[in-house]
Amino acid sequence: MSRGWFSQGERGPPLALRIILWVALHLGRPAGRVLLYPITAYFLLFAPKSRGSSRDYLRRVLGREPRLREIARHFHSFAAVILDRVFLLAGKDECLDLQVHDREIFLEHVESGHGALLLGAHLGSFEALRVLAVGKNDFPVRVLMYRNHNQRITQLLEALNPEIAATVIPLGDTETLLHARDCLEQGGIVATLADRVAESDKMVECRFLGGRAFFPQGPLLMAAVLKVPVILCFGLYRGGNRYDIVFERFADVIEAPRGRREEALAEWVQRYADRLEARVREAPYNWFNFYDFWNDSSR
Repeated sequence: MSRGWFSQGERGPPLALRIILWVALHLGRPAGRVLLYPITAYFLLFAPKSRGSSRDYLRRVLGREPRLREIARHFHSFAAVILDRVFLLAGKDECLDLQVHDREIFLEHVESGHGALLLGAHLGSFEALRVLAVGKNDFPVRVLMYRNHNQRITQLLEALNPEIAATVIPLGDTETLLHARDCLEQGGIVATLADRVAESDKMVECRFLGGRAFFPQGPLLMAAVLKVPVILCFGLYRGGNRYDIVFERFADVIEAPRGRREEALAEWVQRYADRLEARVREAPYNWFNFYDFWNDSSR
């Protein structure tokens, strides 16, 4: 069965994406942010499934029925982060206030020459980490991602920075794991988002925000098989031009002995879900999974 997020098409005409891109790059961030209001209105008026998913999520994280302005704020935050991806990828991030916390957790693995798996989520901006790691410091970071999903916007944004686009290892290819293993064995960092289950993924049902939801087993299985440490990273959008990029130690090694591999991996995936829930509650308008996360069609 198709996963709820993976079967969703892109919203918005290609011309609108190009207009937003042109305004951002030629007129600057203040002009670009003016466009966030019609974008927010578009989602409120013409994206009923996304609006319903936002309402369901906000009800869970806020512990009450969300107001319309809170759903609007959720969409506005999403649009703001997408807009800022333009400036990050175009090398114009001087307009952004990027604060990095516990950077040494990341740097010690880079400097040690040993590989590590970096896990994020669709929470805030993962792009900020990619730009800081690749564009600013030339760290050996490769990113696992599905290039065929949201193809139009991905192609438009990656054209801004081919160097960063070249760091992607496409998920779903037969050689994905081989490329990831080679990077890790050479002391590189492999980064991926671990909160969405795709069509070929094994999944684990976890407690999350008062319900049960599916998370992919694959990222932590890869860490267990390749015996590499795992670091968590989230780029939390704080409003305006402010971002907090936070690193967390997660595991020096993922122990998943053959006799109880499924059980052990389920425990580790639940730990990831617990840490993600803590960060989601800290920054509730940063969660950008606009589909029926708790009642995915795969169930």
